[in-house]
Amino acid sequence: MSGDYFFKHPKLPFVECRYSTKSGRNYKPHMHKTFCVGAIDQGEVIYQVEENSAKLHPGSLALVNPETLHSCNPTEHGTRSYYMLFLDVEWCLKLQQSLWQLETFNPVNTILLENHSIYQQYINTMKSLMGHGDLLEREQILVEFVEKIFTHACEPATLRNEPALHIEQMKLQLSTNLDTDTSMSQIAGTLQTNPYTLLRQFKAATGITPHAYRLNCRIERSKKLLQKGFDLSQVALECGFFDQSHFHRHFKAITTVTPKEYQVNFIQ
Repeated sequence: MSGDYFFKHPKLPFVECRYSTKSGRNYKPHMHKTFCVGAIDQGEVIYQVEENSAKLHPGSLALVNPETLHSCNPTEHGTRSYYMLFLDVEWCLKLQQSLWQLETFNPVNTILLENHSIYQQYINTMKSLMGHGDLLEREQILVEFVEKIFTHACEPATLRNEPALHIEQMKLQLSTNLDTDTSMSQIAGTLQTNPYTLLRQFKAATGITPHAYRLNCRIERSKKLLQKGFDLSQVALECGFFDQSHFHRHFKAITTVTPKEYQVNFIQ
């Protein structure tokens, strides 16, 4: 059975996702204002970008620069299932500027990337974005993937080397308001810095991602509430977990015991 599924989050306005299953529809040549990455996980398609064409199959990624005429249609009498990722050009530039010294978007230099590891990372990224995980985690997964695309498919540019700043202020932001979702853009906005430069610097300085740091803060906060005898569902909510199973899984992964087992040792 065919179907079309879409993702757009108000706190991640720079990204849109689509997953279409068993589709036999044909596209006329068209263009997007965004930078696009596509892939199929079933079937085979003919991929046309301006005067260039290629055959797209599972394991390959289609790359489309902004405002570039293209089409991607199934072979005769066939269907395909495919993912499409649409990324705002200004966001892409901001990410590139965390890597290189640039003033304008650096376009990719190939229409087809045949790398099974990057393909699998793309599939995992799309599933993460369209799933129900922590917002900061999903954003970081996206950043890691898009960085991989740009470093593999863009012309080399002058590397950016900036001193690490704002790490302690970022730690403070990550350790407060634990019951809410946040994004790198929100965190970096108050510090007036590039969010993806900040992400890279934070990981280099601490050895972990901002999401992992915030998750540890949530677990430490939950321990204090459990020691006071708070109900497990209330603890999960106040510490920013989606539900008790989400809380249970992460708490046990970090402490090796369940929240209930931990709590009993303090209130029995």
